[in-house]
Amino acid sequence: MTSVACLPQDLPDIPDTDIRFDIYTNSRTPGRGRVGDLVPGRLRRHGLFPSGAAWDFMSFAMAVVAADEAVSRGRSPDGWTRKIDLTVAVSDPATWNSEIGRLTQALRFLSGDMWSVHFIAGGGMPFPRNPRLPRPEDMICLLSGGMDSLIGAIDAVCEGHHPLLVSQMAKGDTKDQKIFAMNVAPNSLHLQLNHHARPPCTSERSQRARSIAFLGFGVMAATCLQRHADGATVELRMPENGFISQNVPLTPLRTGSLSTRTTHPYFLRLVQQTLDAVGLRVHIRNPYELQTKGEMLKGCKEQALLAKLVDASTSCGRYSRTGFQHCGRCVPCQVRRGAYLAWGQPDHTLKGYKYEDLGLADARHAAFDDVRSVAIAIETVRSHGIDALIGGSINGQLLGDPTPYRLVVENGIAELEALHKKLGVI
Repeated sequence: MTSVACLPQDLPDIPDTDIRFDIYTNSRTPGRGRVGDLVPGRLRRHGLFPSGAAWDFMSFAMAVVAADEAVSRGRSPDGWTRKIDLTVAVSDPATWNSEIGRLTQALRFLSGDMWSVHFIAGGGMPFPRNPRLPRPEDMICLLSGGMDSLIGAIDAVCEGHHPLLVSQMAKGDTKDQKIFAMNVAPNSLHLQLNHHARPPCTSERSQRARSIAFLGFGVMAATCLQRHADGATVELRMPENGFISQNVPLTPLRTGSLSTRTTHPYFLRLVQQTLDAVGLRVHIRNPYELQTKGEMLKGCKEQALLAKLVDASTSCGRYSRTGFQHCGRCVPCQVRRGAYLAWGQPDHTLKGYKYEDLGLADARHAAFDDVRSVAIAIETVRSHGIDALIGGSINGQLLGDPTPYRLVVENGIAELEALHKKLGVI
C-alpha cells in the first residue's frame, strides 16, 4: 500500500505518508510534488467562482491524477494492480466521507487499482470569493482537441445551445483546441486548464485516471453559470464514441486495451450518483454512448464545418512519442482510420500517419501488437460471434440492458474490419 496526501501547502504533513502533493500552489518544497498550480490564476482571470462542493470535487480529481502519476505499477505483485491510500483536503470532509464507498468503487473501475480514500478538513478555494456575474452560457461541453469532442461541440451549437467549452490542455493539442473553439462557438468562453501534476519522484506516466481531471474541470465550470445560480441543472456533455467508451479487451491478454474508462457508462453513473448525493446540480451526458466513431462522423449536424476542422483533430494514443504526428497503428488511430472509411470522406489527417500501410508484413506494421490485437478481435467475432469477444465485460449488472452496448461494439469491430481489409492486413 502506498499512501498519498494531496493538501494545501500550509497544512502539515500527515504521519506515515509516502508521497505528499501540494495542491493549487507552485510549491518548491523539497520532497513534495504539486498539482493544479495554474488553476486558481486562470479562474481568477476569467472571474469564475465555482461552488464549494464543485471545488472539492475538482480537488478530489486533482488528487487522483497526482496519485496515478506518482505510484509505480512496477512495484505491484502482478506488475499492474496498485494499492493506493489517498488523503484529500476539502472544505466539507463530512459530506465527502459519506461518499467514500461509491468513489472508491468508481476509482477501482477506472484504473484497475485498489483504492482507499479519506477526506480531511483544510481544503477549499484558495482565493477570495469576490462578487462576479455568473457566466451566460447554458451548458458545458468538453473540448479535448479530439474528433469526438469536436463533433460534440458542433452538435451542441447546432441544437441551439450556447456552450461554455472546457479543455484540458495537452502538448500538441492546445492550439487546435483554440482554433476549434473559435470556429464552433466564437461567442462562448473557452476555458483551458491543466492538472499540471508534478510528482516528487519518477512519474508512472499513467493514462488510466488522467481524464478524471477533465471531468473535475467540467463540474467546476458548470457551477459558474447563471443557469446553475438560478437553481437549474446544468448539462455537462462528455462526447465519446460508444466503442471506445466500452473499453472491451481485444484479446484475453489485453486488459483495458483501448483507453481510459472515464466515459464508460458505469463509471459515469457512479460519479453522477455522487454529484447528486452532494447536491451538485450537474448532469453528465454522453449523447454518443451508442454510436461508433464512424456513425458520429456521419451524424454530425454541420458537415461542412466538420470537414473544415476534423483533419486537425487528434486521436493517437502515442501522439507525443511520434513527434505530434498520428502513428496510424495504435488502437485509437485504427478506430479513427476506420471511422473515416465508414464516413465515406477522404482521410486527410494533418501530417498523415507515421505508419501508413498497416498491410506491410513486418514488426512495425501488420505484426505490431495493436494491429495484431485488432486482427485477432476481428477474427474472433467473425468465427465465434460478438459474445466471444465481449465475454463478461458487458453485462446487465453494470449496464442494465446490455443489448445496445453489444451492438455498438459489434459495429465498431465492423469498422475496423473494413479498414483491415482495405489495407490488406487480413
